[in-house]
Amino acid sequence: MIPIHLDPAQTRIGLVGRGTLAVRRLGWFQGLGSTPFIFSDRPEPEFASAAGEALISRLPNSDDLANLQVLWIADLEPAEAEVLGAAARAAKVLLNTEDVLPLCDFHTPAIVRRGRLVLSAGTGGGSPAAASYVRERLTAAFPDAWADMLETLTAERLIQKQAGASMAEMRQAAFEKLVATFGPPDPSAPS
Repeated sequence: MIPIHLDPAQTRIGLVGRGTLAVRRLGWFQGLGSTPFIFSDRPEPEFASAAGEALISRLPNSDDLANLQVLWIADLEPAEAEVLGAAARAAKVLLNTEDVLPLCDFHTPAIVRRGRLVLSAGTGGGSPAAASYVRERLTAAFPDAWADMLETLTAERLIQKQAGASMAEMRQAAFEKLVATFGPPDPSAPS
């Protein structure tokens, strides 16, 4: 697996679904401050309500797919998901079909967000329970104070960069501030 973090402001994302899994995935997007293009030909009431006016009341067609870069599929019948997945891949759209590993070009990680800091844990779709367990450990290890710390470090880095500091100098200053705030890294932790 190659972990990446996508900027939803720079990535055209689609979500296709009908029911509970689609509601959960839409909530995940909304929690990240993102609203994908939302498609459903037969939305269950809870999904229709969650999608609101953003709902496109059909499955995506070839023009829609050509406009997307990434597509999540949830709650479709297996044969429907396979046909739509093949069309998405033909359009060079990265594909994730909930709980169908052969129809996944990528896997959705469990995440912890602390402002700009996004920590993710993934198992390549092998065990969502293990990824959730790791997320709980990360939640405990990285308190909410990290959000404010990252804003401070971002502002300080910009000032240092404008003053001509090297990457090594900026990194060292940030590391020292983190150690002063949160303590040194655990030397017994694997690196």
